[in-house]
Amino acid sequence: MNIHQTPMQSWGPGSGIYLGKGVFITAAHVAGRGWLTRPKVAIAGSEYPTRVVKEGSFEGTDLTLLSVEEALLPARLRLRRNSICTDPPRPGQEVVTIVPGSAVRSHILAPDRLPVGSRSRFGTVIADVARTGNSGSGVFDVKRKCLLGIMSRKISQSQTRADTGKSETRDIAKYFVPAAEIAAFLPADLRL
Repeated sequence: MNIHQTPMQSWGPGSGIYLGKGVFITAAHVAGRGWLTRPKVAIAGSEYPTRVVKEGSFEGTDLTLLSVEEALLPARLRLRRNSICTDPPRPGQEVVTIVPGSAVRSHILAPDRLPVGSRSRFGTVIADVARTGNSGSGVFDVKRKCLLGIMSRKISQSQTRADTGKSETRDIAKYFVPAAEIAAFLPADLRL
């Protein structure tokens, strides 16, 4: 599903994942400051007002929990629960990112594939930058079918071309907030 700010953010909608019991998780920067942006969850062309349960920040824990009155949600969604993985992500592990309308396969990269300055800060990254969804998209463990993380941001690297001397920026990976941080972020009464 998509997450819309009020009014709609200029860069387009971000994504969110339904955890269960009327609770959705997204990247904090997608929802923005809830008191100001009044985020809504959009499912199949319908928007649902939300209540911000817990709000992180882009530079801190890039997660926000939103709640929708469960009775308002489509029955097919109310019956779902997405479990959060308990095993940490491993380099080479196959993952699927859920983007509105499709699932895209990728794999987890080893942090040593990142620029030195990014390695300690962004330890959980996937390889496919172009197709794996916007911020707030879910990253799922292919084998265990559990939520492994929430997409947060692209990691780019600037290089100067030897032939032209021009600087070019190339996207090299996407960071996702890992399941352990999601589990720690959830209030005790919302552990699903």
